[in-house]
Amino acid sequence: MATGTIISLALYFIAMLAIGLYAYKHSTSDVQEYMLGGRQLSPKVMALSAGASDMSGWMLMGLPGAMYVSGLSSAWIGIGLTIGAFCNYVLVAPRLRVHTEVTNAITIPDYFEHRFNDQSRILRLVSSAVIVLFFTLYTSSGVVAGGKLFESSFGLSYELGLYVTAGVVVMYTLFGGFLAVSLTDFVQGCIIFISLVIVPAMLIYLLGGFGEISSSVTAINPNLLSLFSDIDGNSLSALGIISLLAWGLGYFGQPHIIVRFMALRSVKDMPTARRIGISWMIVSLIGALATGLLGLVYVTQTQAKLTDPETIFIFLSQTLFHPLIGGFLLAAILAAIMSTISSQLLVSSSSLTGDFYRIFLRKHASQKELVLVGRLSVILVALIAIALAYDRNSSILSLVSNAWAGFGAAFGPLILISLFWKGMTRAAAIAGMISGAVTVLIWIYAPITLHGETLGSIMYEIVPGFLVSSVVIFVVSKFTKPVDEVAGLAFDQARQALAQD
Repeated sequence: MATGTIISLALYFIAMLAIGLYAYKHSTSDVQEYMLGGRQLSPKVMALSAGASDMSGWMLMGLPGAMYVSGLSSAWIGIGLTIGAFCNYVLVAPRLRVHTEVTNAITIPDYFEHRFNDQSRILRLVSSAVIVLFFTLYTSSGVVAGGKLFESSFGLSYELGLYVTAGVVVMYTLFGGFLAVSLTDFVQGCIIFISLVIVPAMLIYLLGGFGEISSSVTAINPNLLSLFSDIDGNSLSALGIISLLAWGLGYFGQPHIIVRFMALRSVKDMPTARRIGISWMIVSLIGALATGLLGLVYVTQTQAKLTDPETIFIFLSQTLFHPLIGGFLLAAILAAIMSTISSQLLVSSSSLTGDFYRIFLRKHASQKELVLVGRLSVILVALIAIALAYDRNSSILSLVSNAWAGFGAAFGPLILISLFWKGMTRAAAIAGMISGAVTVLIWIYAPITLHGETLGSIMYEIVPGFLVSSVVIFVVSKFTKPVDEVAGLAFDQARQALAQD
């Protein structure tokens, strides 16, 4: 590996660890600061933190790889994500910020328990279990991406890449908590944005402009430029398009994203955060999709060898640029991977600490003890994710899609409906969450086929999961006892506070 690349990557790692040290000195005095940063994030930090934690290694590896293989039909995922993210900012963000402040909730299970005044603690326990289960799977996808990066770019072993990627993330998350995660996410978001502008721009220049590129893509396969057909010329079914667009439904239930809304310093800053976040997202998604398609043209014309389409961004960064810039671009991949891993580790740690340890094991634990347990939980989840990532043949996009669907179906309808409908009951919340998660797991793993096709190949599992959960919530709410009086008063208080803001 070139000296310039090593220098760039070393500077990146040093910067991340320095931010973690800074956050350690400024924000870890109690568990609320460790887990939520004292609700003092600025709109720009919140927006880029939410974006960077959202767009994991699949943004720079999985999505360009899908575009490389399937062409423009893969853009439906980006369209669905953009619509979903915008709706998340409009529908969920301001309401969740106010509701969690009114009830002093610092985790998503904490919000559920307060929202429904659940004295049994069942809602908290089940939601925490869902978070730990799906986030362990989700975190492993990021670690897989790190292993692939180290193997394909640095010539190092895949296993070493797993430990280095997870190790650096664990270090700054362990000590700096939420503030470290948010600040590193902000820096990483900037790196991702710049990289997804630089690489497509260089390819457009080298390939002779849009006219030449269009002709070259058509010569390779004219179906690559079709939104409505696959590369074999077969029209995409309505269910296929719905499945791709349905990725946007997942936003309403992603704890590592919506927890950022809870940490914003004021709900009045939400419109500014929304403009920054959506603008960042649109440019980044277009850049990722363009990298895959333009990369295919470049590889075809130069007759280069690319064994794994998910490494196209890595290949281009090392082929087209000076080692210093190439190192910066590799840092962008690490940034995408690490920003998401850190957010997922912190949310998992929050659940294990606040929703299991403090509630069921040590009710009177001190703030210092809870922070210590939170740090140990970060290490535990990271080790399990590394173990799962030893399956080197796992598809990054596949791992992400399964976890994304799990959260979207289990939590999405629950969060949306609970923020808008006072009449939703505790029993409905539990039933909706469980039915959504179970539907997704059945859709993925059950040996059921229709006309020779598995359920997952017919429709993305988030669609049936989201629908089943929503129906169950409304039906169970109608046939169970009325809303708890305390929960109703808290809902009214939050609604009044939102109206004032």
